[in-house]
Amino acid sequence: MHITVAILTIMASFKWGKWNTWREYHASMLFIATGGLLYEYIVRDYSLWKFHPDFLLGHDMTVIVYALITMPVSVFLYLSHFPIHWVDRLRYIFLWSGIYIAVEWILLALGGITYAHGWTFWYSFLFDLVMFSVIALHHRYPLPTYVLSIFIIYFLISYFHVPFKLFKND
Repeated sequence: MHITVAILTIMASFKWGKWNTWREYHASMLFIATGGLLYEYIVRDYSLWKFHPDFLLGHDMTVIVYALITMPVSVFLYLSHFPIHWVDRLRYIFLWSGIYIAVEWILLALGGITYAHGWTFWYSFLFDLVMFSVIALHHRYPLPTYVLSIFIIYFLISYFHVPFKLFKND
C-alpha cells in the first residue's frame, strides 16, 4: 500500500505539477522531509503513529519512502497550485488535509498505520491542517516558520508526553 501511495503521488505530480518551477518549492520540500525524519528520530521508542510495512518494504524503508519521496513530492504539488486569495487558501488547505486524511483512513483500514499513546485519527486531521498551513507559511517566510515549528514540536512532545531528553542529564 505504501508503495502505491508513493507511485500515485509521483504520477499526480507528473500530471498536475508545475515542474518548470520545482526549484521554487525545493526548500519547503526539504523542510517536510526533515520534519518526517525528525519525527521518526524523536519518537523512535514512543511513536504516536506508526507505518507498518507492506509486502515489499520494511519499516525503515517505508519511513524513508514517505520522508524522501511521498511527502516532498506532494508538497511540490501542493505549493505549485497554491491560491492567491485567503479564502481560496483556506479551502485549499482543507482540500489537501482531506486528501491526506482520506489516504490515512485507507491505510488505517488496511493495517498500514496504527496509533498509540493517545493519538487518534482526528488528531491526524488537525495535524494535517496545521502541517499544510505551516508548509504554505514556510514557502513565504522560512525563518519565522522554523521558530513556529519549534513551538509546535514542543507542544506535541508535551501534550502527548513523548519522552524526549533535550540535555544529557534530563
